[in-house]
Amino acid sequence: MMQIPYRIYGASGHSKVIIEMLEKQGECIDGLYDDDSGKTMLFEYKISHDNSIFTSGSVYWIIGIGHNGIRKKIAETHLLNYQTVIDKSANISQRASIGKGSVIMPGTTINASSILGKHSIVNTNASVDHDCFLGDYVHVSPNATLCGGVTVGEGTHIGAGAVIIPGIKIGKWAKIGAGSILIKNIPDNVTVVGNPGRINYYKI
Repeated sequence: MMQIPYRIYGASGHSKVIIEMLEKQGECIDGLYDDDSGKTMLFEYKISHDNSIFTSGSVYWIIGIGHNGIRKKIAETHLLNYQTVIDKSANISQRASIGKGSVIMPGTTINASSILGKHSIVNTNASVDHDCFLGDYVHVSPNATLCGGVTVGEGTHIGAGAVIIPGIKIGKWAKIGAGSILIKNIPDNVTVVGNPGRINYYKI
């Protein structure tokens, strides 16, 4: 049976990790696409800037960009054959559900009855406990911990090392600062920092 190759949209640090995840699984990588014409190679893989790459060949795609808003724009603009990529070292419950186009990085844990939306990212060594719900385009950064029953709205970014206690609800397109500890529900479109986490009303 012929192996279907992967192409990666984006050529930055996030893509580097995805490349190595795919290599560990023995997958074929057909190249990358990036809007920046100054980029020509990532590792030994060629970077294309020609839009014809989106219609050429039978391939799988994965978006290698960590920014949630950009990832959503790409996914909605380019209706491609997106696949989920899960690192071999990740500990994923057989009763968890992971949406198409998501990336589950090395050392992560996703426990029973948790649901992740499409094009979400659970980054290195992050933990998503039982019965959590993550909307589309969520990014859980390295070493963040979501305890049981946490809900995270579309497009929200959980910073590195943040801790969310059980049952907390976080709105859409919020930003949770690195190292923050959330003990209360959080509305849409806010930035939260500190321990305990508080909404930051000041522009930095």
